[in-house]
Amino acid sequence: MKFNLHEDHKLLFGLAFSGYLILSLLIAVMPALWVQDNNKPLPASKPMTKLQREGLHVFINNGCQYCHTQQVRPIKMDANLGRPSAPGDYARLHRRNIWQQTPAVLGSERTGPDLSNIGKRQPSATWQYMHLYNPRSVNKKSIMPSFSWMFKVEKNPPKNATVVPIPKGYGPKNGSVVPTHRAKALVAYLLSLKQAPVNNQGATSQNAASDTSMANAAKKKLNGASIYANKCASCHQSDGKGVPGAFPPLAGSPAVSSNNPTEHIRIVLYGLHGKKIQGEDYSSVMPAWGKQLSDQQVAAVINYERTSWGNDAPTVTAAKVKKVRQDTSLGKIQSDK
Repeated sequence: MKFNLHEDHKLLFGLAFSGYLILSLLIAVMPALWVQDNNKPLPASKPMTKLQREGLHVFINNGCQYCHTQQVRPIKMDANLGRPSAPGDYARLHRRNIWQQTPAVLGSERTGPDLSNIGKRQPSATWQYMHLYNPRSVNKKSIMPSFSWMFKVEKNPPKNATVVPIPKGYGPKNGSVVPTHRAKALVAYLLSLKQAPVNNQGATSQNAASDTSMANAAKKKLNGASIYANKCASCHQSDGKGVPGAFPPLAGSPAVSSNNPTEHIRIVLYGLHGKKIQGEDYSSVMPAWGKQLSDQQVAAVINYERTSWGNDAPTVTAAKVKKVRQDTSLGKIQSDK
Protein backbone atom coordinates (compact mmCIF):
# COMPACT_ATOMS: atom_id res chain seq x y z
CA MET A 1 0.00 0.00 0.00
CA LYS A 2 1.45 3.30 -1.09
CA PHE A 3 1.01 6.56 0.78
CA ASN A 4 0.91 9.43 -1.66
CA LEU A 5 0.04 12.65 0.10
CA HIS A 6 0.15 14.51 -3.22
CA GLU A 7 -2.79 12.52 -4.57
CA ASP A 8 -4.59 11.17 -1.50
CA HIS A 9 -6.22 14.33 -0.16
CA LYS A 10 -8.20 12.42 2.47
CA LEU A 11 -4.99 11.00 3.89
CA LEU A 12 -3.34 14.41 3.88
CA PHE A 13 -6.30 15.99 5.67
CA GLY A 14 -6.52 13.10 8.14
CA LEU A 15 -2.84 13.35 9.10
CA ALA A 16 -2.97 17.13 9.47
CA PHE A 17 -6.17 17.03 11.51
CA SER A 18 -4.88 14.20 13.72
CA GLY A 19 -1.67 16.14 14.33
CA TYR A 20 -3.69 19.21 15.24
CA LEU A 21 -5.78 17.24 17.75
CA ILE A 22 -2.74 15.61 19.34
CA LEU A 23 -0.86 18.90 19.67
CA SER A 24 -3.96 20.63 21.06
CA LEU A 25 -4.31 17.95 23.71
CA LEU A 26 -0.61 18.03 24.61
CA ILE A 27 0.01 21.78 24.76
CA ALA A 28 -3.42 23.22 25.57
CA VAL A 29 -6.13 20.92 26.90
CA MET A 30 -4.13 18.66 29.22
CA PRO A 31 -2.07 21.47 30.82
CA ALA A 32 -5.25 23.51 31.32
CA LEU A 33 -7.01 20.59 33.01
CA TRP A 34 -3.97 19.95 35.19
CA VAL A 35 -3.80 23.59 36.28
CA GLN A 36 -7.52 23.69 37.01
CA ASP A 37 -7.30 20.52 39.13
CA ASN A 38 -4.15 21.54 41.01
CA ASN A 39 -4.66 25.29 41.42
CA LYS A 40 -6.07 25.97 44.88
CA PRO A 41 -7.64 29.22 46.10
CA LEU A 42 -5.49 31.43 48.30
CA PRO A 43 -6.10 30.58 51.99
CA ALA A 44 -7.41 34.07 52.83
CA SER A 45 -9.80 34.24 49.88
CA LYS A 46 -13.53 33.64 50.27
CA PRO A 47 -15.90 31.76 47.95
CA MET A 48 -18.37 33.88 46.03
CA THR A 49 -21.90 34.13 47.32
CA LYS A 50 -24.83 33.27 45.07
CA LEU A 51 -25.43 36.99 44.39
CA GLN A 52 -21.76 37.63 43.61
CA ARG A 53 -21.64 34.70 41.19
CA GLU A 54 -24.75 36.08 39.47
CA GLY A 55 -22.87 39.35 39.20
CA LEU A 56 -19.93 37.58 37.56
CA HIS A 57 -22.30 36.29 34.90
CA VAL A 58 -23.72 39.81 34.40
CA PHE A 59 -20.13 41.06 34.10
CA ILE A 60 -19.33 38.50 31.40
CA ASN A 61 -22.64 38.76 29.55
CA ASN A 62 -22.26 42.52 29.17
CA GLY A 63 -18.70 42.34 27.87
CA CYS A 64 -17.10 44.22 30.75
CA GLN A 65 -13.93 42.16 30.30
CA TYR A 66 -13.39 43.74 26.88
CA CYS A 67 -12.47 47.07 28.52
CA HIS A 68 -11.40 45.97 32.02
CA THR A 69 -8.67 43.48 32.86
CA GLN A 70 -8.19 41.44 36.00
CA GLN A 71 -4.47 40.85 35.74
CA VAL A 72 -1.98 43.01 37.60
CA ARG A 73 1.39 42.72 35.93
CA PRO A 74 4.68 42.88 37.91
CA ILE A 75 5.66 46.17 36.29
CA LYS A 76 5.87 49.72 37.56
CA MET A 77 2.84 51.06 35.69
CA ASP A 78 0.58 48.50 37.43
CA ALA A 79 1.91 49.25 40.92
CA ASN A 80 -1.11 51.29 42.00
CA LEU A 81 -3.54 48.51 41.00
CA GLY A 82 -2.40 46.02 43.67
CA ARG A 83 0.09 43.20 43.95
CA PRO A 84 0.98 41.13 40.87
CA SER A 85 -1.72 38.56 40.13
CA ALA A 86 -1.20 34.93 41.15
CA PRO A 87 -2.84 31.73 39.81
CA GLY A 88 -4.75 31.34 43.08
CA ASP A 89 -6.62 34.58 42.36
CA TYR A 90 -8.65 32.75 39.72
CA ALA A 91 -9.07 29.36 41.42
CA ARG A 92 -12.63 30.12 42.54
CA LEU A 93 -13.83 30.61 38.95
CA HIS A 94 -15.73 27.57 37.69
CA ARG A 95 -17.45 26.46 34.51
CA ARG A 96 -20.98 27.85 34.29
CA ASN A 97 -22.21 24.51 33.00
CA ILE A 98 -20.97 21.56 30.95
CA TRP A 99 -21.35 23.53 27.72
CA GLN A 100 -19.70 26.79 28.78
CA GLN A 101 -16.06 27.21 29.72
CA THR A 102 -14.73 28.92 32.82
CA PRO A 103 -15.37 32.68 32.56
CA ALA A 104 -12.38 34.47 31.04
CA VAL A 105 -11.80 37.56 33.17
CA LEU A 106 -8.13 38.26 32.42
CA GLY A 107 -8.96 40.64 29.58
CA SER A 108 -6.47 42.27 27.26
CA GLU A 109 -7.69 45.85 26.86
CA ARG A 110 -7.34 48.60 29.45
CA THR A 111 -9.75 51.13 28.13
CA GLY A 112 -10.87 51.24 31.76
CA PRO A 113 -8.80 50.50 34.87
CA ASP A 114 -7.91 47.01 36.02
CA LEU A 115 -10.50 45.59 38.44
CA SER A 116 -8.43 42.95 40.28
CA ASN A 117 -8.56 44.91 43.55
CA ILE A 118 -11.46 47.30 42.91
CA GLY A 119 -13.31 46.09 46.01
CA LYS A 120 -10.53 47.58 48.14
CA ARG A 121 -9.70 50.57 45.94
CA GLN A 122 -13.36 51.65 45.67
CA PRO A 123 -15.44 49.87 48.36
CA SER A 124 -18.40 52.26 48.19
CA ALA A 125 -21.54 50.58 46.80
CA THR A 126 -23.07 54.04 46.28
CA TRP A 127 -20.15 55.06 44.05
CA GLN A 128 -20.42 51.82 42.08
CA TYR A 129 -24.15 52.36 41.45
CA MET A 130 -23.60 55.97 40.39
CA HIS A 131 -20.78 54.91 38.11
CA LEU A 132 -22.92 52.25 36.46
CA TYR A 133 -25.94 54.51 35.99
CA ASN A 134 -23.95 57.45 34.61
CA PRO A 135 -20.14 57.33 34.81
CA ARG A 136 -19.96 61.10 34.22
CA SER A 137 -21.70 61.65 37.58
CA VAL A 138 -18.48 60.68 39.38
CA ASN A 139 -15.91 61.30 36.66
CA LYS A 140 -16.74 64.00 34.15
CA LYS A 141 -14.08 62.75 31.71
CA SER A 142 -15.17 59.10 31.77
CA ILE A 143 -15.71 57.41 28.39
CA MET A 144 -17.48 54.39 29.88
CA PRO A 145 -20.97 53.78 28.47
CA SER A 146 -23.97 54.24 30.72
CA PHE A 147 -25.73 51.14 32.04
CA SER A 148 -28.84 53.06 33.05
CA TRP A 149 -31.02 50.24 31.73
CA MET A 150 -29.98 48.24 34.81
CA PHE A 151 -31.92 50.71 36.95
CA LYS A 152 -35.53 51.76 37.40
CA VAL A 153 -36.86 55.29 37.89
CA GLU A 154 -39.59 55.32 40.52
CA LYS A 155 -41.59 58.33 41.68
CA ASN A 156 -42.33 56.76 45.05
CA PRO A 157 -39.72 54.09 45.81
CA PRO A 158 -40.42 51.72 48.72
CA LYS A 159 -38.88 52.58 52.08
CA ASN A 160 -36.52 49.62 51.91
CA ALA A 161 -35.42 50.41 48.33
CA THR A 162 -31.81 51.32 47.55
CA VAL A 163 -32.00 54.85 46.14
CA VAL A 164 -28.97 56.02 44.19
CA PRO A 165 -28.15 59.72 44.84
CA ILE A 166 -27.57 60.89 41.27
CA PRO A 167 -26.51 64.60 41.10
CA LYS A 168 -28.64 67.07 39.18
CA GLY A 169 -28.00 67.02 35.46
CA TYR A 170 -26.91 63.39 35.42
CA GLY A 171 -30.17 61.62 36.19
CA PRO A 172 -33.91 61.83 35.60
CA LYS A 173 -35.70 65.12 36.24
CA ASN A 174 -38.47 63.36 38.13
CA GLY A 175 -38.29 60.24 40.25
CA SER A 176 -35.58 58.31 42.06
CA VAL A 177 -33.04 55.92 40.58
CA VAL A 178 -33.32 52.40 42.02
CA PRO A 179 -31.03 49.50 41.00
CA THR A 180 -32.55 46.30 39.65
CA HIS A 181 -31.48 42.87 40.85
CA ARG A 182 -29.03 42.71 37.94
CA ALA A 183 -27.32 45.92 39.04
CA LYS A 184 -27.17 44.73 42.66
CA ALA A 185 -25.58 41.45 41.57
CA LEU A 186 -22.99 43.21 39.41
CA VAL A 187 -22.04 45.64 42.19
CA ALA A 188 -21.84 42.75 44.68
CA TYR A 189 -19.40 41.01 42.33
CA LEU A 190 -17.29 44.15 41.85
CA LEU A 191 -17.08 44.73 45.60
CA SER A 192 -15.96 41.11 46.07
CA LEU A 193 -12.86 41.70 43.92
CA LYS A 194 -10.32 42.04 46.72
CA GLN A 195 -6.86 40.58 46.38
CA ALA A 196 -6.10 38.14 49.19
CA PRO A 197 -2.59 37.83 50.69
CA VAL A 198 -0.44 35.34 48.78
CA ASN A 199 1.51 34.14 51.83
CA ASN A 200 1.10 33.74 55.56
CA GLN A 201 1.36 37.44 56.31
CA GLY A 202 -1.66 39.19 57.75
CA ALA A 203 -3.89 41.12 55.38
CA THR A 204 -2.74 44.48 56.76
CA SER A 205 0.96 43.86 56.26
CA GLN A 206 0.35 42.21 52.90
CA ASN A 207 -1.71 45.15 51.63
CA ALA A 208 0.91 47.62 52.80
CA ALA A 209 3.69 45.64 51.14
CA SER A 210 1.79 45.07 47.90
CA ASP A 211 0.94 48.69 47.30
CA THR A 212 4.20 49.45 45.53
CA SER A 213 3.38 53.06 44.75
CA MET A 214 2.79 53.78 48.43
CA ALA A 215 5.89 51.86 49.45
CA ASN A 216 8.02 53.87 47.02
CA ALA A 217 6.55 57.07 48.37
CA ALA A 218 7.42 56.03 51.90
CA LYS A 219 11.01 55.31 50.93
CA LYS A 220 11.46 58.72 49.38
CA LYS A 221 8.98 61.33 50.51
CA LEU A 222 5.38 60.47 51.32
CA ASN A 223 3.23 62.09 48.68
CA GLY A 224 -0.17 62.88 50.13
CA ALA A 225 -1.43 64.06 46.75
CA SER A 226 -0.63 60.66 45.19
CA ILE A 227 -2.36 58.78 48.01
CA TYR A 228 -5.38 61.05 47.71
CA ALA A 229 -5.54 60.52 43.95
CA ASN A 230 -5.43 56.73 44.36
CA LYS A 231 -7.72 56.35 47.35
CA CYS A 232 -9.97 59.38 47.74
CA ALA A 233 -10.40 61.42 44.57
CA SER A 234 -12.93 59.11 42.92
CA CYS A 235 -15.48 60.09 45.60
CA HIS A 236 -14.35 63.45 46.94
CA GLN A 237 -13.10 64.55 43.49
CA SER A 238 -9.72 66.01 42.60
CA ASP A 239 -10.87 69.52 43.58
CA GLY A 240 -12.11 68.41 47.00
CA LYS A 241 -15.67 69.51 46.26
CA GLY A 242 -17.19 66.03 46.43
CA VAL A 243 -20.40 65.08 44.64
CA PRO A 244 -23.54 66.90 45.85
CA GLY A 245 -25.88 64.57 47.69
CA ALA A 246 -23.51 61.62 47.42
CA PHE A 247 -20.02 62.36 48.73
CA PRO A 248 -19.30 65.31 51.06
CA PRO A 249 -16.81 68.02 50.13
CA LEU A 250 -13.47 68.24 51.90
CA ALA A 251 -12.89 71.85 50.88
CA GLY A 252 -14.10 73.88 53.84
CA SER A 253 -15.16 70.79 55.79
CA PRO A 254 -15.31 71.45 59.58
CA ALA A 255 -13.55 68.16 60.34
CA VAL A 256 -10.77 68.90 57.85
CA SER A 257 -10.38 72.55 58.85
CA SER A 258 -10.50 72.01 62.61
CA ASN A 259 -7.44 72.79 64.70
CA ASN A 260 -8.06 69.50 66.48
CA PRO A 261 -7.30 66.73 63.93
CA THR A 262 -8.62 63.81 66.00
CA GLU A 263 -11.98 63.50 64.22
CA HIS A 264 -10.33 63.82 60.81
CA ILE A 265 -7.88 61.06 61.67
CA ARG A 266 -10.61 58.79 63.03
CA ILE A 267 -12.70 59.20 59.88
CA VAL A 268 -9.79 58.21 57.64
CA LEU A 269 -8.88 55.26 59.87
CA TYR A 270 -12.35 53.89 60.57
CA GLY A 271 -14.71 55.44 58.02
CA LEU A 272 -18.01 57.22 58.60
CA HIS A 273 -21.69 56.62 57.99
CA GLY A 274 -24.99 58.08 59.12
CA LYS A 275 -23.70 61.49 60.21
CA LYS A 276 -25.14 64.75 58.89
CA ILE A 277 -22.37 66.84 57.36
CA GLN A 278 -22.81 70.59 57.06
CA GLY A 279 -26.57 70.16 57.35
CA GLU A 280 -26.84 67.55 54.58
CA ASP A 281 -27.45 63.81 54.80
CA TYR A 282 -25.19 61.51 52.78
CA SER A 283 -26.27 57.91 52.22
CA SER A 284 -22.89 56.69 51.02
CA VAL A 285 -20.52 54.91 53.39
CA MET A 286 -17.04 56.32 53.89
CA PRO A 287 -14.74 53.24 53.87
CA ALA A 288 -12.14 52.65 56.56
CA TRP A 289 -8.56 52.97 55.34
CA GLY A 290 -6.82 52.08 58.60
CA LYS A 291 -6.00 48.52 57.54
CA GLN A 292 -4.64 49.54 54.16
CA LEU A 293 -2.60 52.61 55.05
CA SER A 294 0.25 52.96 57.52
CA ASP A 295 0.39 55.77 60.08
CA GLN A 296 2.82 57.65 57.83
CA GLN A 297 0.50 57.32 54.83
CA VAL A 298 -2.55 58.42 56.81
CA ALA A 299 -0.66 61.47 58.05
CA ALA A 300 0.48 62.31 54.52
CA VAL A 301 -2.99 62.21 52.95
CA ILE A 302 -4.56 64.08 55.89
CA ASN A 303 -1.95 66.81 55.62
CA TYR A 304 -2.67 67.10 51.90
CA GLU A 305 -6.38 67.50 52.61
CA ARG A 306 -5.78 70.02 55.41
CA THR A 307 -3.63 72.26 53.21
CA SER A 308 -5.45 72.05 49.85
CA TRP A 309 -8.47 73.73 48.17
CA GLY A 310 -8.30 76.74 50.49
CA ASN A 311 -8.00 74.66 53.69
CA ASP A 312 -5.37 75.97 56.09
CA ALA A 313 -5.38 73.74 59.15
CA PRO A 314 -2.49 72.49 61.32
CA THR A 315 -0.82 69.38 59.95
CA VAL A 316 -0.46 66.09 61.83
CA THR A 317 2.35 63.66 62.50
CA ALA A 318 2.49 59.90 62.16
CA ALA A 319 2.88 59.75 65.94
CA LYS A 320 -0.47 61.52 66.35
CA VAL A 321 -2.13 59.08 63.96
CA LYS A 322 -0.62 56.18 65.91
CA LYS A 323 -1.96 57.60 69.18
CA VAL A 324 -5.49 58.00 67.79
CA ARG A 325 -5.32 54.48 66.36
CA GLN A 326 -4.26 53.05 69.74
CA ASP A 327 -6.77 55.10 71.75
CA THR A 328 -9.62 54.07 69.46
CA SER A 329 -8.70 50.39 69.57
CA LEU A 330 -8.67 50.54 73.37
CA GLY A 331 -11.94 52.43 73.58
CA LYS A 332 -10.18 55.57 74.80
CA ILE A 333 -11.26 58.03 72.13
CA GLN A 334 -10.02 61.37 73.37
CA SER A 335 -9.83 64.89 72.03
CA ASP A 336 -6.82 67.10 72.43
CA LYS A 337 -7.36 70.29 74.33
